[in-house]
Amino acid sequence: MAKNTGQPKMKHELSLLDGTMLVSGSMIGSGIFIVSADIIRNVGSSGWLIAVWLITGFMTLTAALSYGELSAMFPKAGGQYVYLKESYNKLIAFLYGWSFFAVIQTGTIAAVGVAFSKFTAYIMPGSLKYLVSEDYIVLTTGAFKISSAQLVSILIIILLTYINTRGVKEGKLIQTTFTLTKILSLFGLIGFGFLAFKGDIWNANWTNAWDLHHLNTDGTFTSLTMGAALGAIAAAMVGSIFSSDAWNSVTFVAGEMKNPKRDVALSMMFGTIIVTVIYVLANVVYTGVLSLHDIATADKDRVAVAASHVIFGNAGTYVIAVMIMISTFGCNNGLILSGARVYYTMAKDGLFFKRTGTLNKASVPAFGLWIQALVASVLCLSGKYGDLLDMISFVVVLFYILTIAGIYILRVKRPAAERPYKAFGYPVLPAMYILMGIAFCILLVIYKQEYTLYGLGIVLIGIPIYFISQRNITNEDKPDLVN
Repeated sequence: MAKNTGQPKMKHELSLLDGTMLVSGSMIGSGIFIVSADIIRNVGSSGWLIAVWLITGFMTLTAALSYGELSAMFPKAGGQYVYLKESYNKLIAFLYGWSFFAVIQTGTIAAVGVAFSKFTAYIMPGSLKYLVSEDYIVLTTGAFKISSAQLVSILIIILLTYINTRGVKEGKLIQTTFTLTKILSLFGLIGFGFLAFKGDIWNANWTNAWDLHHLNTDGTFTSLTMGAALGAIAAAMVGSIFSSDAWNSVTFVAGEMKNPKRDVALSMMFGTIIVTVIYVLANVVYTGVLSLHDIATADKDRVAVAASHVIFGNAGTYVIAVMIMISTFGCNNGLILSGARVYYTMAKDGLFFKRTGTLNKASVPAFGLWIQALVASVLCLSGKYGDLLDMISFVVVLFYILTIAGIYILRVKRPAAERPYKAFGYPVLPAMYILMGIAFCILLVIYKQEYTLYGLGIVLIGIPIYFISQRNITNEDKPDLVN
């Protein structure tokens, strides 16, 4: 014990407000400003556009309320990784941690970084607009191309990683400031949007609002059969689920919360409610000022920019672009801040690089932050925004299903365990999430196979990695791995 006395320890510096801002800020990134275009291309109606966001909001809130029980039982750094280890075993927990490192957290950081660069290009004057855009190719090697927008996204990831290596205080200051700014800005956009409603557009969009259609390349919509309709809804939900993800980010920093048994659950509840309300109202505004065709064909999917042009005029498009840059910057800060805490906890269990289990002088897992930045930067170069969403959404929901199922397992395995908070609506609401999540994953495998199967493949690659890592553990290390 004396050997560990001088080691830095995590500081309990995060309040309920900080936790709520971390949840809201990590959730609100680029999605709400962009993905509605793809949703309309898939479902083709205002009613189903709002329904997709409501279904996702219901699933997210249900999951957050269910996670409250787990977060109160295990109020320490690592969040979902810890819950899976306690509910199942170290293999399942490792597969989550591996997927989190390889695609879930790093892929989300990359996707949000790419979105930041898109809007940076939008506000740049003259030729600079082209020089920092995804159309300006810096390097070409065969079929592989690197654009300046990808380099901008990588620079932002490196900058935020560096800031977070300096301590949790620096990270939480950025998080709270930027999140409050974007929440107030979004409510401002929504308020002025309602004032700018166009009656003819609203009536046209909400006539036959529940007919499912697919947008054709010629700009017309085609009605869908029942089977195709289910696939369209699942495909549409890829964007909304991505936009609503990271609601559990506060569980990863539970070890730095002042009152984790209470505030982690409350942060998830308050954060998801705030974001769900914002998302639904924002999409109502889109349908009040833009035709369905204009939403579906918005330049580079920048639906919020197109809407703000109608609401505020030419100057408004630049205001909203800056607001989105603030949003994505703050979102990535929250993702970067929370992600490394998972690798830290895994390393303590002997399931990740040993150095990620150490803290620097500022009491943060700096090595974990930097290797996370490295993988996220590689993913910035690897694919398009939509491709990253397909991989992330499937894997994310798969592990949410397993984690929420863990509530039932722990009620049997540890009936006498202390539960300061119990899952709301148990056993019905958690079961509803599990069934909806399974349906979503099956439909993705059927209708959006390519990148969905890539995501599943990344998870499965973790199995041999786990057994190889366990085989290589020395006899001296093995006692430390006992649960």
